[in-house]
Amino acid sequence: MSEEKKDFGDKAEEAAKEFKEEAKKTTNEFTENAKEALNSGDNKKLLAGILAIVLGQLGVHKFILGYQKEGFIMLGATVIGYITACFVVGSFIVLGVAIVGLIEGIIYLTKSDEEFFNTYQVGKKPWF
Repeated sequence: MSEEKKDFGDKAEEAAKEFKEEAKKTTNEFTENAKEALNSGDNKKLLAGILAIVLGQLGVHKFILGYQKEGFIMLGATVIGYITACFVVGSFIVLGVAIVGLIEGIIYLTKSDEEFFNTYQVGKKPWF
C-alpha cells in the first residue's frame, strides 16, 4: 500500500514539473508576442500622432488606427464644411474638425507606448 502512495507521489511530482515547464514556455511566448505587438504599436503611435496634427481634419489618423467609421465622419464633416464655407457656418465646421485632429494628435504623442497600445489598439477607444 505504501509503495502505491510512493508511485502516486512520484507521478504527481513529475506532472507538476511538466506543468511548471509548460507554464514557463507559455509565459515566455506571451511576453515575446506582447513586446512585438507593443513595438508595432509604437510605429502607429508616431505615425497617427503626426498625421493627426498635420492632416487631422481629413481623419487620416483614424484610418491608420483602423477606425474607418470615425475616419469617414471626420472626412465627411470636412467636405461638408468646405462646401458650406460660403455660408460662414462651414468655416466653423472645418475649424472644429481640425481642432479635434490637433487635440487627438497631441494626446497620441504624449501617451506612453504601452498606454497608447492598450487604449487605442487593444481597447479600441475611437475618440480622444
